[in-house]
Amino acid sequence: MNNDNIQSINVGASPIAIVTGADGGMGYEEAKAVAEKGYHTIMACYSPKRARKRWEQLMEETGSKDIELMALNLADLASVRRFADEVKSRFDHIDLLMNNAGTMETGRHYTVDGLERTVSVNYVGPYLLTRLLLPLMQKGSRIVNMASLVYRFGHLDFPEFFEEGRKGSFWRIPVYNNTKLAITLFTLDLARRLKDQGITVNAVDPGIVSTGIIRMQMFFDPITDLVFRPFIRTPRQGADTAIHLLLDEDKATQTGTFNRSNKIVKLGEKYEHHRQMDELWERTEAIVREFL
Repeated sequence: MNNDNIQSINVGASPIAIVTGADGGMGYEEAKAVAEKGYHTIMACYSPKRARKRWEQLMEETGSKDIELMALNLADLASVRRFADEVKSRFDHIDLLMNNAGTMETGRHYTVDGLERTVSVNYVGPYLLTRLLLPLMQKGSRIVNMASLVYRFGHLDFPEFFEEGRKGSFWRIPVYNNTKLAITLFTLDLARRLKDQGITVNAVDPGIVSTGIIRMQMFFDPITDLVFRPFIRTPRQGADTAIHLLLDEDKATQTGTFNRSNKIVKLGEKYEHHRQMDELWERTEAIVREFL
């Protein structure tokens, strides 16, 4: 891990924020917002060397030198554990965790852990990262998970969800939807488990955002662009709700909510008490147990 870090900064009692996928569009905007607020900002990126220009750009734009890059591969649970171990060895607290990184694979790809890659990056990796970093969190710490309204179209077929993404042949959109249902249910479940500790957990839907995730060289992407272009948000616009959840004082005690355009979206009984919520937690725990 140390060899992959671009910079390592010793901080005392500074507030600390971690943003995954911070070299991407929305992740960069989220990292910029917390850095400008004086947080020691950790840009957790798949490849710190490739992200170096974004790191340099972020320091220039914010005027902050209190920003560092660390390697984090959410498609490798051992990498998630190494990242968390290094954070724990250097810091005694975490104030903000933004689980921003995501992917939509164009084919069925498997991780070293035997998981479908979209499932690992969008759900299992963030789940493990959050669980590992919880001991550093305290009353007032905030966790924000990047979700999507497409959770409404998600289905959790066990055990196929973890290994294949979905039952049947691979299709990237339903698999992506399934991961967003999983991260939404995780948000609700974890918020309840942590409520008495004063650690908040919320999910956010950024809307349709102009990032690499919707430009995957598929035949329908030009059509998608044509139809949805009037509704596509910039990365800053897409990140806006997450930034408010991370930083606003009036959001300090808000927890267990799903948010879009800076408003709470009511999920309904079907999701608030989803019939598979407990099973999802138990199955995920079984997968990550050796890394906890």
